[in-house]
Amino acid sequence: QEQLVESGGGLVQAGGPLRLSCAVSGGPFSSYAMGWFRQAPEKEREFVATINRDDGSTYYADSVKGRFTISRDNAKNTVYLQMNSLKPEHTAVYYCAARRLSSSVFYTERYQYTYWGQGTQVTVSS
Repeated sequence: QEQLVESGGGLVQAGGPLRLSCAVSGGPFSSYAMGWFRQAPEKEREFVATINRDDGSTYYADSVKGRFTISRDNAKNTVYLQMNSLKPEHTAVYYCAARRLSSSVFYTERYQYTYWGQGTQVTVSS
């Protein structure tokens, strides 16, 4: 059974960076498309970024373009989300997700992902 474990969340001051990690076990990580989503209090879970399995192509929500970077290390079965110049509105629980049977398209919807982590809290103070 696949397991996704996020880490790296915490409290950070506005303007600071934070890097989230998501370690995947129990399945063929290199064959998964990976994504990051976030859920702020009283809001729906929303797409943040995704990375393809094949060539590592990436796609971002407009709200994080130029500020966040998703990457993966297939040797370590880990996907990362580097977040720079954080703002209080970035405060949320961040989730990583994996999709089996992926192709070269970008997956941006929650229902498109097969496995989910438990989430890690990111709090940005002003």
